[in-house]
Amino acid sequence: MKAGALRVAILAVALLLAACAGQRPRPVAADAASLERQAAREGVLRAQGSDWRIEARLAVSDGGNSGSGSLDWIQQGEDFRFTVHAPVTGKTWVLSGGPGHAVLQGLASVPIEGAGASQLLERELGWHVPLPELVDWVRAMRAPGPAVIEFRPDGLPGRIEQAGWRVEYRDYAMEFDPPLPSRVFATRGEYSVRLAIRAWTLP
Repeated sequence: MKAGALRVAILAVALLLAACAGQRPRPVAADAASLERQAAREGVLRAQGSDWRIEARLAVSDGGNSGSGSLDWIQQGEDFRFTVHAPVTGKTWVLSGGPGHAVLQGLASVPIEGAGASQLLERELGWHVPLPELVDWVRAMRAPGPAVIEFRPDGLPGRIEQAGWRVEYRDYAMEFDPPLPSRVFATRGEYSVRLAIRAWTLP
């Protein structure tokens, strides 16, 4: 084989391998056994409590308003602190609070208060982020209420559809027990919330 043909063949094989590596197995519909395993998994996670922290890259879009930045999310029971730093603008803002009350700091000269975190983000930034449900979804758990769930070949959740949102789990941090998501993509129509989680901190 001539050198030119050999290079073409090697390139073709490399492209084929790259394409195969990029193809994720499609989630499959739940059956009784997989639902039972998920219920047990969720039981373990709930028993571990809701005190955790993630450091991630956040991207939000709704077709008109969009934003991205580094995220430091601290959850302590029902209380949260959501710190976002946007490198492009150099601004850092903090959303904190708990059930029925939220405070947004860093966007104005004075703190901005509201009855709910999601409503405050939508009103002030134009972002649609389902924070109450995302507390569960970020750990690949179903939030309260009806949900449809599909599983990856390894038995971990691959997709959760709930409250009009489709949440896809592209990757997991397998060093935890149970494993925790490292890439979470949530979409609802033109709205999307994407998390690339760099680090989980658990008690």
